[in-house]
Amino acid sequence: MNIVGIAGIAVCAAVIATMLRRYHQEYAVLLSIAAGIVILLEIFANVTPAMKQLRTLFSASGLPVDYLLILLKTLGISFLAQFAADSCRDAGENALASKMELAGKISIVVLSLPLFEKIAETAVNLIGG
Repeated sequence: MNIVGIAGIAVCAAVIATMLRRYHQEYAVLLSIAAGIVILLEIFANVTPAMKQLRTLFSASGLPVDYLLILLKTLGISFLAQFAADSCRDAGENALASKMELAGKISIVVLSLPLFEKIAETAVNLIGG
């Protein structure tokens, strides 16, 4: 599916959710979440070839594959956290959305700690320590 199809799903879901919101707020939220999941699944299906290309580029550059894994996991965490936060906002739970964004940021920092450690080790070696 291309961007036109994804945009069509998003616009149709938004229009239906807006109409549902007048009478059944809970159904409108469920529709928004379901449409978001369908869109994410379609995006992930289209991202697979790009992942293969990234893996090829990383192997050609001589960088460890661990760096690519950290990059991909970080992207996944940020997309998932943003989707969850947006879904919470759609449900009117702004405080919960903020906590979800904070959890995503902390998860990214924790995931990146080995990379920070490697950078610090390299800096110490360059300084001569």
